[in-house]
Amino acid sequence: MNYLFYFKFIQEFKINFALRYLYFMIRFFTEDVNFNFKKKQFTKDWLKFVAGSEMRKLGNINIIFCSDNYILDVNMKYLQHDYFTDIITFDYCEGDVLSGDLFISVDSVRENSLYYGTAFEQELNRVIVHGLLHLIGYDDHSDEDIKTMRSKEDYYLLCRDSMMS
Repeated sequence: MNYLFYFKFIQEFKINFALRYLYFMIRFFTEDVNFNFKKKQFTKDWLKFVAGSEMRKLGNINIIFCSDNYILDVNMKYLQHDYFTDIITFDYCEGDVLSGDLFISVDSVRENSLYYGTAFEQELNRVIVHGLLHLIGYDDHSDEDIKTMRSKEDYYLLCRDSMMS
């Protein structure tokens, strides 16, 4: 048995394994809310699919679930916007590698799901992919931008549903 070959193979495997998980990391946090996000691994796989479909790679993405008051504080402190929102996306992308922080108000998502007559989980997934689409470069300032963004959200939500079946 060639022990040198075996040793090199194991070392290469360890390095590749470590790089894979250092390079691509989606983490979930909560700030001032008691919220347990389920299906974390499935969501990570889904977001990796979305990124790949848009010819991007995932880097480090933090998804922070918070309250309306917390996101209002973030909005005022960092963007000088004095209003509530369901998501704030901070973009740290470099080239085709997507990295950023997604602050998501669980309160606003819950209100939106009631307003639009959708399930909370569906609305939450829409907001998550909305944030990722912002990191990819899609905007929602003009009517045409909004139409494109909604179309992409709908498409990737359908993809998510089909991945679950």
